[in-house]
Amino acid sequence: MGNFTENLTQLAGVDHIARLELLNSDGEVAASIENKPGSQGSLKVYCHLADKWGNINAAAAREGLALYAEHSEDARQNHGKHPNIDRLLEIIASGATYSVRRTPS
Repeated sequence: MGNFTENLTQLAGVDHIARLELLNSDGEVAASIENKPGSQGSLKVYCHLADKWGNINAAAAREGLALYAEHSEDARQNHGKHPNIDRLLEIIASGATYSVRRTPS
């Protein structure tokens, strides 16, 4: 895999998605990623992971960290700076699984 920008070019577009929500095991919204500047890359990554894995689990999270490339190491060293990457790290550590709900544009 390349750097984050290169990796994003390999993923499907998300223009048709307004928001992605992660649902915990109780079906409650645990997090959401909006289709807006600053979060579109994360939206692409999470949509790709959900399409490939069916949900966001530890295996999907590991692939997500690889897609985030250089930003993953920055997130490890600066907790809170990259909340969407922090979430993937937490999923790996806890073994949690989130289902995904998309809201169309």
